[in-house]
Amino acid sequence: MLDDQWRELDQEEAPPVDMLAAFFEARGWAVDHVGEDEISVEIKGNWTSYQLRAIWRDEDHVLQILLLPELCVPDEKKVAIYETLGLINEQLWLGHFDLWSNNNVLLFRHATMLGSSGMLGLDQAQAIVDMAIEEWERFYPVFQFALWSDKSPRDAIEHAMIDTQGEA
Repeated sequence: MLDDQWRELDQEEAPPVDMLAAFFEARGWAVDHVGEDEISVEIKGNWTSYQLRAIWRDEDHVLQILLLPELCVPDEKKVAIYETLGLINEQLWLGHFDLWSNNNVLLFRHATMLGSSGMLGLDQAQAIVDMAIEEWERFYPVFQFALWSDKSPRDAIEHAMIDTQGEA
């Protein structure tokens, strides 16, 4: 049945919230319809669980993806986290990490303009969602070092971004 859902999705474009809801359901993620133009799902990553929110702005034809782990920044670490955000964001091609000022929550944000049709295809939906998850998975250890150690943001990146070679 899952293969049938994928084939059906792959053959057409759909309004972004509808396409993402079908995509999430095909992956087995429970979809919460927050509003007419917003959905949310919980995703289990390698480091933590994330809340993914998809928000459609019809007037601009923009789909915004927000990916939030349960990772709050204590006030005394804000300066270090802002420096860490700057160092990380300059390495990204798409999207960016951000700190919401009203509740000190770290998140990844990406907006996609879908053009006048306002339609989203399966390939594009999958690429956007996978990219957001991959970026968090890649940089989560950096934020952990920056938040919970005495390392500088540069040291946090250096220590957390070690590329392993071969297999253990």
